[in-house]
Amino acid sequence: MSERPDSTPGADENLFDDPEQLGEDDLADETTGDAPKQNPLVAAKEEIASLNDKVLRLAAELENTRRRAEREKADAGKYAISAFARDLISVLDNFERALRAAGDSEDASVNNLVDGLRMTEKELLGTLARHGVNRIFPEREKFDPNLHQAVAQIPHADIPSGHVVDVAQSGFTIGERVLRAAMVTVSSGPGEGMRSDGDDDGELPPRVDTTV
Repeated sequence: MSERPDSTPGADENLFDDPEQLGEDDLADETTGDAPKQNPLVAAKEEIASLNDKVLRLAAELENTRRRAEREKADAGKYAISAFARDLISVLDNFERALRAAGDSEDASVNNLVDGLRMTEKELLGTLARHGVNRIFPEREKFDPNLHQAVAQIPHADIPSGHVVDVAQSGFTIGERVLRAAMVTVSSGPGEGMRSDGDDDGELPPRVDTTV
């Protein structure tokens, strides 16, 4: 009978110790160790820092939402009468036209009527002012494009350039907003042929449309 191959324990150990006889999986197990584990204390601190950051961000977002809600509530109360105020402004425009048309009169009854119109206009303006609606009447003031609307520009000997000569229509504000811009004529300064005493040697040139 033929002899069986040597199957002693020593021979088996030599076989597996030979790198050429090992498989790829066996080599990977021998060369690759366990990854270093993170310190639990460091991991806990990082988790706490991340949670603190999220809490701070959420608190800031809630505070911004609260402030925005308060601002919107305040604006709603302040500007709720805007539409109603615009309707009353039309009434005031009619008062101004009536007073300009009336002028001065020798008739006592007419003067009494004009005085009554002035008193009514004053009371109406006061009522609007108590609700945050104020009139803009910028005659002789510096032109402000945020509050005024220029409808014409003319030379003027006494009024500096860029200042309001006269007001064609009063403007109004409500709170910090412009309800209606004042329509004004703006000075372009002394014109050619105009003396500083206000006398004009010639006619004023045609008005230039400077609507903004």
